[in-house]
Amino acid sequence: MRQEALEMLRIRLKNDFVGIDEIIDNLLDYIQIWYLVPEILTRPIVVCLWGMTGVGKTDLVRRLVKYLDFQERFVEVELGNTDHTTFFNSVNAILTANGITDGKPSIVLFDEIQRFYTVESDGSPVQSTKFNDFWELLSDGRLAKREKEDLDYYISDFMFNQRQRNRRAEPVEEGLAENVGIWEARNLKKMLSMEEDVVDIADMTKVQMLERIIEAKTRKRVFEPVDYSQTLILISGNLDEAFQMATHTSDSEVDADIYHAFTKKITAVDIKNALTRRFRPEQVARFGNIHLIYPSLRKVDFEGLIRKEVGKILERTKENFGVDVEVCEPIYQLIYRNGVFPVQGVRPVFSSVTDILETNLSKFLYETLHRDKQSFTITYNAEAKKIQADIEGALVEIPFVGRIDKIRQSNINDVVANVSVHEAGHAVTYVELFGLSPLQLKSKVASSYASGFTFPHEIYETKENIIKKAKVFLAGGIAEEMVFGPENATVGRLNDRENVSILVMDYIRRYGFDPRFQANYTLEYGFAMDKFETDQAVEQMVAALVIETRQLLESNKPLLLAIAHLLYEKGSLDAKQVAELAATFGKIAAIKEEGYLHLPGYEDTLQSS
Repeated sequence: MRQEALEMLRIRLKNDFVGIDEIIDNLLDYIQIWYLVPEILTRPIVVCLWGMTGVGKTDLVRRLVKYLDFQERFVEVELGNTDHTTFFNSVNAILTANGITDGKPSIVLFDEIQRFYTVESDGSPVQSTKFNDFWELLSDGRLAKREKEDLDYYISDFMFNQRQRNRRAEPVEEGLAENVGIWEARNLKKMLSMEEDVVDIADMTKVQMLERIIEAKTRKRVFEPVDYSQTLILISGNLDEAFQMATHTSDSEVDADIYHAFTKKITAVDIKNALTRRFRPEQVARFGNIHLIYPSLRKVDFEGLIRKEVGKILERTKENFGVDVEVCEPIYQLIYRNGVFPVQGVRPVFSSVTDILETNLSKFLYETLHRDKQSFTITYNAEAKKIQADIEGALVEIPFVGRIDKIRQSNINDVVANVSVHEAGHAVTYVELFGLSPLQLKSKVASSYASGFTFPHEIYETKENIIKKAKVFLAGGIAEEMVFGPENATVGRLNDRENVSILVMDYIRRYGFDPRFQANYTLEYGFAMDKFETDQAVEQMVAALVIETRQLLESNKPLLLAIAHLLYEKGSLDAKQVAELAATFGKIAAIKEEGYLHLPGYEDTLQSS
């Protein structure tokens, strides 16, 4: 019966969420023993959920609790190092306050765990932290009870009150007959792990309760640690150290599939390495090895989410007003363009569905009911910048420009032209040196100051590839000089030049790829290192790379201009478009998937050696 309930839970959760079927399967597989036979557990099940914001970590746990009907046995906790996080100083106090002290199956979610760190950003330990018993709970699932003093206090307080009654010559029986009361009943239920309801305990007389306390003290079990071995402990958090793209919160232009491919490569080892930057090694070990890593959502997931939310709105409209609404594809595209920020997850999408559809739907609904009609079709006319409804032959229009579309349209054409040439320079050099077509090119983005990007694949860093990457970075600024003249080159090269400098400095100082410098010139072990010679070598190498990159672009100038013109016209190019254009100039630009890693054929070389 319970196994069937678990499978039904699997179906319900997959129906509620998009893009995390694998996470749901793994989570239910890991908690199966806890749900089916919790009696055999000797320590709690600890499952960690990691991912960027908005991918459904917390909501998945809440739905799990709801569908399992565990609301009364569920505690959601946010630990932190500041006094403002919670009134409590220990996990034991939190669980006790929520009545989770009887050792029976329960669920505890420790959410936003990244806020509870024990190591500072510079690697030094945090001097004092609260919730030290959190590590005890993860270790063996037992927390020491500290109620002996509380029980002694209750007894002494009772005796004191009786003495006061004696002094006032009040009948002793009157005090003994008093009921415990709700407040004391709640505390005593927790301290004594009583089976009775709080209301029944409150109806007990104080003498009856006194007898129960003395009996509990005699048995001494009341002082034993609370056994949480039948508890399901879920830990959730965002780790920017592992999900480095999580800081790109303003990127609405990068293809969601690209971010998905990069996050799919994050492993449990990466998570553990990220945790060591926030917690001590022995604490990282207590998180265990069950790490469920959420990838960012794919484009198809966002599209499915939008259709699911729109479908709910249409169902409510039909149910409440008896009106059938058909939503055409341009509306879905409008919501996607203005609502999807890949690293921010689902929340901006919900906001855009409300902004674009629900708000305007009410106006069309009024017109439909006013005209005594039962249906209408809604679409978006991008050229006219209007949301249009066909109410059984009558056209009703509302002027509308998406909030993000409006920012894109504010890009100045001259700046877009400049950015198009800059990104074309990166693309041509990437094609020429790596034989690959970039994943995505953009010259019109949602920014008040037009900018762009060329998204590469993951490149395995070798001596040769470091040089190639440096040239790709240099190519953007050099392309501007070639097309617009040196005097019109922009500061858009700043980040590129910084990356080139880092690559070349590491090439010479760290990796020893320059035969003249074989020591590691980045170490600081108390002895002086004259970096003048390596500084000169870095400058000479970058200057030489500039010359070589310029020559490469000059020999490919027709392709450079062709990509720049097409990018200016469309604002965005994918790998297929770049590859097809490169082919017309006799260049092979391989189209590889988002997760492709470009590296030499080491295996073939070894096998043939």
